[in-house]
Amino acid sequence: MTDQLLLNGSVALPHLGIIRAKGPHAASFLHNQLTQDFLLLAENDARLAGFCSAKGRVQASFIAWRQSPDEFLLVCAKDVLAATLKRLSMFVLRAQVTLSDASADYRIVGVVGPLAQSLGVPDQPWRVARSGAETFISLYQALQQPCGLLVVPSTCAPPVGPSLSLDQWHWTQVASGIVTINLALTDLFVPQMLNYESVGGINFKKGCYPGQEVIARSQFRGAIKRRTFLGHCVTSAEVGSPLFTPTDPTQSCGTVLACAAHPNGGFDMLVCAHTHSLEHDGIHINSISGPLVTVLPLPYPLLDDI
Repeated sequence: MTDQLLLNGSVALPHLGIIRAKGPHAASFLHNQLTQDFLLLAENDARLAGFCSAKGRVQASFIAWRQSPDEFLLVCAKDVLAATLKRLSMFVLRAQVTLSDASADYRIVGVVGPLAQSLGVPDQPWRVARSGAETFISLYQALQQPCGLLVVPSTCAPPVGPSLSLDQWHWTQVASGIVTINLALTDLFVPQMLNYESVGGINFKKGCYPGQEVIARSQFRGAIKRRTFLGHCVTSAEVGSPLFTPTDPTQSCGTVLACAAHPNGGFDMLVCAHTHSLEHDGIHINSISGPLVTVLPLPYPLLDDI
């Protein structure tokens, strides 16, 4: 059974990279470009944040924290890093901030279970702990197991302990219900379609940023018709695969966002779908005759529209 699984160990995460923002205006620059508040970001807090287009679509997602008073590190999918860095750099103008690709300077390791706890990964999501050169960022838990990122200078050795496979790590991230924007997903979804408002990825009290008007209007007018759900299927599915219901066999009701092999068999996946599609006889991948996706409970509650 899913709730009896216990994973424990660490694995290098080569699919992730790091953007560095450094300078006296680094906090205000990020504050003005991303969906989160960076001006008040404390040293022991991290942020899930999106970088959106003017239409409110997420072009990249970050897990970000303050590395020093004038320096921030932002972890993102490596396949969107170069384009995102180029686009962000267009908005620097006269701001005293330098943006750079810092991926080669750091080693990013995923840690799960008792090993994560023993290393000092905080229990609550989006928290930061430090030990020497090591920085630990806690993520949403997978099956109530501690889960986090360990970020260390590239010259440091990885942690000693049990090893996870990369497939196991990907499954923990699917099970956590948190969507990371990669190249296949960029510029397709407003943050609420990814449940970002329910997992600390949007600050509705801060000032303007690209796409802010669209995102706020969607929230305050209750215009969010698609949500991200956790599902299970006997077969795998490509990211970006369309979803269909028998009620409307010609019109896609959603998209596969992530898919990973479940340790006990089959595949868990994150799907973004119309909320009304859950009222029908099932969601199928690629066509109504395709594999059936069984919707599972999310590990967090969805916030009501404001």
